[in-house]
Amino acid sequence: MTVAAALVALQGVVVAGLGVTMLVLLLAGRHADDTVQAVTGAVTVLALAVLPLAAARGLWLRRRWSRGPAMIVQLMAVPAGWQMAQNGGVWLVLGTLVSLTALTVLGCVVNPTATEALGIGPREPRDA
Repeated sequence: MTVAAALVALQGVVVAGLGVTMLVLLLAGRHADDTVQAVTGAVTVLALAVLPLAAARGLWLRRRWSRGPAMIVQLMAVPAGWQMAQNGGVWLVLGTLVSLTALTVLGCVVNPTATEALGIGPREPRDA
């Protein structure tokens, strides 16, 4: 669970960093022709960073609800990483890292030890 929480938090920080970079470039005057579109893109990226950061916190605290959002982020990251890797060069390395990180997190959160730690799975019957 610690590995999954750390990797999901790292993903959230990277996405938030991208959003902040977009805003800084906008303020520095290095933006697209359409300022509204640039602001909307940056704000959207920052909003998207909330999901992995919240999921990471939930995984760290062993909250049952956190597994779903963590898995959703990873299921979106695998094809994104694949698509990045198709461009070759540095994108091949980055895309491979994104996909491998996502697959690692998926493996961690479906692991029987993790499901037990999150309180997911079959429960023992109670005595009546």
